[in-house]
Amino acid sequence: MRNNKKILAVIGSTRANSSNLKLVQHFASLTKDVYETVIFEGISGLPHFNPDLDNENPPTAVVEFRQLIADADGLLICTPEYVFSLPGSLKNAIEWCVSTTVFSQKPIGLITASASGEKGHEELQLIMKTVEAKFTEDTTLLISGIKGKFNQEGTLSDNITIQQLNSFILAFKKLVNN
Repeated sequence: MRNNKKILAVIGSTRANSSNLKLVQHFASLTKDVYETVIFEGISGLPHFNPDLDNENPPTAVVEFRQLIADADGLLICTPEYVFSLPGSLKNAIEWCVSTTVFSQKPIGLITASASGEKGHEELQLIMKTVEAKFTEDTTLLISGIKGKFNQEGTLSDNITIQQLNSFILAFKKLVNN
């Protein structure tokens, strides 16, 4: 029996060492006594969504992704905004799950960390409401100007962002533990 709850972190950016990855790694470090955070690294390996393939035998990568979500006690999505929307890779991953109930009532934290992020953050919340994920206003976080929130060593250094992330973590813990 494991002591810590399992959190699946999905990062919308496919860029190596992205600010979103750094943010999730920081989250994992801050919550390591409570959660086992698994970072999903296969988002760019999912095939393009095709409803004709979403049948009784979907692609193996899709089945594995859905199972990771189903097995998690909670989900964290951390994404940039691309052209006022979600990155295509993240939208694609979510689309592969729409025909299932893997998101239904799954406790979820939503972080949009980008240059601006407002439109992408709105879109992410709308999509997660549509798939019936369970989140609150306090388990959503918009961080604009994310690149400037880290120091040269890649450590989160902006005090306001640190406070916001700590509040987010407290709300997320409450949601996951209910």
